[in-house]
Amino acid sequence: MNKFRIILSHLFFVILITLLASCSSVQYKSNGERIYFTATSSSGKPIISQGFTMMHGRIACVNCHGANGNGGNVHMMTNFEAPDITWAELTGPHEHHAPYTEATIKDAIIKGMEPNGEELEIYMPRWQMADEDLDDLLSFLKTLK
Repeated sequence: MNKFRIILSHLFFVILITLLASCSSVQYKSNGERIYFTATSSSGKPIISQGFTMMHGRIACVNCHGANGNGGNVHMMTNFEAPDITWAELTGPHEHHAPYTEATIKDAIIKGMEPNGEELEIYMPRWQMADEDLDDLLSFLKTLK
């Protein structure tokens, strides 16, 4: 029962953060930052996630990868490890595949694919968004340190 309460409290926290981020009057420095924190675009074009989605699709990058992109252990009905997606980490050396490039980062976001063609974990949603929004998100990812 105690484990169930912990899971519920984590789920409540994620829902609360997502609702506050999407409903507040926070001013984002860029459209890419807005997408990262809220999964919404300032253009009004839809951003849709497929795959491992919770909270009726109201999940954003920040919910798993954190405000600075450092990732870590995520508790959402299950536990999993979200990777560090800072620009240096993405484009640096990796043990099992080549470093990410702009094109392969876009493939990871849209198709859920690693640079070597293998699928990312099921926990990574596959996002559908306009090309301009994807470019804006990529620009924001470059600022994560």
